[in-house]
Amino acid sequence: MPVLALVSAVLVVTVEQLVQWRYGAAGILGLLLLTIGIRSNRPGVSSAGAVLLALLVARPAL
Repeated sequence: MPVLALVSAVLVVTVEQLVQWRYGAAGILGLLLLTIGIRSNRPGVSSAGAVLLALLVARPAL
């Protein structure tokens, strides 16, 4: 069980660093909103985070 917790913690930190490096502070804010919304079961907050991340990802195509 501790190995699984360690692997998941490393994965979360890696994803956060990747998002921050690629999309900056707005990416971290979107990821934070999405995570908080999912954990607190608030669809509005998670939707706002998902939309923010989608806009950041789609910005080069627009």
